[in-house]
Amino acid sequence: MSKSLKNIGVLSFLTVVSRVLGVFRDSIQFAIFGAGEVLSAFTTANIAPNLFRRLLAEGSMTAAFIPSLQEELHANGKEGTYRLLSKVASWLVVITGALVAVAMALFGHARSLFPGFEHRWYVAADLTVILFPYLAMISLSAAFSATLNVHQRFFEPALSPIWLNLSIIAALGGVGLFYSKSAISGIHLLCAGWLLGGFLQMAVPGAVLIVDGWRPRFDLGLSPRVREIAHLMTPGILGTAIYQINFSVSRLLAFSLDDASATYLYNVNRLMEFPIGVFAVAVSTVIYPLIARHAVRGDFVAMAGDFQKGIRLILVINIPAAVGLALLSGPIIQLVFHHGVATQADASTMGLLLAVMAVGLPFFSVVNLMVRAFYAVKDTRTPVRVAMVDFVINIGVTLALIPFLGVVGIVIASTTSIIAQAILLERFLVRRLPDMHFAPLLPSLGKVALGAAVMAGVVEAGWIGARHLGVGPAATALIGLIGLIPLGVAVYGLVLWKLHIEGRTEIEAMLVRMPLVGRFFRPAL
Repeated sequence: MSKSLKNIGVLSFLTVVSRVLGVFRDSIQFAIFGAGEVLSAFTTANIAPNLFRRLLAEGSMTAAFIPSLQEELHANGKEGTYRLLSKVASWLVVITGALVAVAMALFGHARSLFPGFEHRWYVAADLTVILFPYLAMISLSAAFSATLNVHQRFFEPALSPIWLNLSIIAALGGVGLFYSKSAISGIHLLCAGWLLGGFLQMAVPGAVLIVDGWRPRFDLGLSPRVREIAHLMTPGILGTAIYQINFSVSRLLAFSLDDASATYLYNVNRLMEFPIGVFAVAVSTVIYPLIARHAVRGDFVAMAGDFQKGIRLILVINIPAAVGLALLSGPIIQLVFHHGVATQADASTMGLLLAVMAVGLPFFSVVNLMVRAFYAVKDTRTPVRVAMVDFVINIGVTLALIPFLGVVGIVIASTTSIIAQAILLERFLVRRLPDMHFAPLLPSLGKVALGAAVMAGVVEAGWIGARHLGVGPAATALIGLIGLIPLGVAVYGLVLWKLHIEGRTEIEAMLVRMPLVGRFFRPAL
């Protein structure tokens, strides 16, 4: 577990860098374009390529690819994994290339094929044509990153979103300032930044693999491993499709409400990705190859032990993160998005959405690892059945609430469905693997809840005091966040340490191994 903690620490640190850059990127976008038609069209145009990206790359393909790579590594060593990578990459080039060509032709003729829609839908279609090649690049990037992860190399894959964010910031904040003459030309520069970032996301891990000894070749041979990956992907694609269609329908419904709601939903989702990506995804990325290795060996007791440690680490961070986001949603939105052409009404609406969405953060965080636990034992069907129930709940609640609450109803529905998904996955997981129950985590959850409650009291009292300083909204938000976030973290950490939270030594070890943090943190003797 020691090496895993080091990898989690490094991955978390790089994810922090990525998420900070991502928030900065989103802040620039919103300041330049505001909550108008063009930016909402751009966020909607991202739906189609991201849907297929999740289906073919970061979702079912990665989930099916990693266990097969682990078996290939165990049987034939690194050379075997490189042969399998060449086959999978070749098929990805063919399939994603065909999808990109068909999608660009379809969306490029949207006006003639689908007449009678409002103008913003055709703007979204035009931008989809530009963005769709990103699918092919990010699909290859996912295959390269999965191979590096199986070889216990996490640094280079963790840089992937950093390349994307830097490319977009350069396109908007650098080139865009001098060459953008209108909102649509600015959006075209934003699209160019996405495509450049996608190329770097593909090229950097690919180059690392080549330096490490991979000799890529075009190979469409259907070996038993390739057939197994395709077999495992089939239900996985269905499950991922249900989830992504679920998410996409919510965004399309928001886009249909008005010019602003889709942008509001996009920005709030991006903020939620910060705590999820910094720790939950980092833990899942490192733990998944580990539990997959235990599953290959049939050691389900060790698999359960590492799974529970991963869940504990996720919840120790994301429960207080959810509380903090809910309490400080107003100043966070004020500081990040209330710039340029953005209005106070925009900030108020997004603050409410963030507070509601924060309720589902702990549940969303553990779902990621629970789904991967099913994939580790090559059970891709159970997550599909749960995803179907999740879809029905989300759409049903959305349609019931959206006439009365608008975009707030969409967020309430998504929060409700993710809670239901977490509960159902836990029940099916215990039925499939009895050792994977959550009972050993209950003492830790009680201590986390107490620590989060104490932290909430301190933060709320501090925010009430900050609002009485009389220094203006922006200054109040800045002072409040700079003071209250470190104070809340310190109070929460102190309570957990005094309560001797389970896994304390593992958390200490992880903090020591994190770059920068380890220089200032030393575990108590």
